[in-house]
Amino acid sequence: MSAQQNNPPRGKIAQAGGLELHYHDHAPAEGNGKAVVFVHGSGPGASGYSNFKQNVPAFVAAGYRVLVPDLPGFGYSSKPTDIDYTTNFFADALVGLLDGVGIGRCSLVGNSLGGGVCIRTALDHPARVEKLVLMAPGGIEELDTYLAMPAMASMIQNFVGGALNRDGLRRVLQNLIFDPALVTDELVEERYAILQTQPPEVLSRMRIPNMETELGGIQCPVLGFWGIDDAMVPPSGARKVMAACRPCRMIEVADCGHWVMVEHCRMFNAACLDFLNND
Repeated sequence: MSAQQNNPPRGKIAQAGGLELHYHDHAPAEGNGKAVVFVHGSGPGASGYSNFKQNVPAFVAAGYRVLVPDLPGFGYSSKPTDIDYTTNFFADALVGLLDGVGIGRCSLVGNSLGGGVCIRTALDHPARVEKLVLMAPGGIEELDTYLAMPAMASMIQNFVGGALNRDGLRRVLQNLIFDPALVTDELVEERYAILQTQPPEVLSRMRIPNMETELGGIQCPVLGFWGIDDAMVPPSGARKVMAACRPCRMIEVADCGHWVMVEHCRMFNAACLDFLNND
């Protein structure tokens, strides 16, 4: 099966801050008037669709408008090579997209880099964020701590090197999860197609400062998830979020790496919807 056959489906394009931002916009048959925005993580070939395609249907069925953007540098969005990819840059792009599609207030759901972007957005635009779901977010440790994690080291070495073939991409993705069987041929082809469009600057010029001391400034309820087998970000981050954020609920998941929304999809969907509907 060719990479062309497994390209992620295309959605819509919005202009924000001089960038073209690609996104999927899912409207429910009968909505509750609320929006949920899924913000994906980093890595070779990453996109919003790739990260969250198993989760979106449950949220739409529950009555939410679901927006799934590709961050700059990823998916089908613009990938500039002459800028630093910072949390402020990503958060500004995300808010620009929300403005462009008419979403004023929403709940943000972010994993890894996307979690860090959601934290920055919630801190800088508290009136825009109703609730926050974080899955092993980045941006709450010093860089050296992240670089010491085996999956992070593998991703940087291979992605920045720019020579990943399909087998190399498969190995990078398998480092992110507990059960390597979840890295299917379909997933590899899907991400490999996007990887061909990604310049190495997307990761080599990524600058994600430590926001640990700012976590107490988050003004909305927080739900967190952390896989105890995560080889990308250390579990100490879970305790930092719980210590600083109120109200906060944290779910630690056994037999789970960095992708709880994929590895334990049904539990993740149910826990998120309970949080969004009731807290």
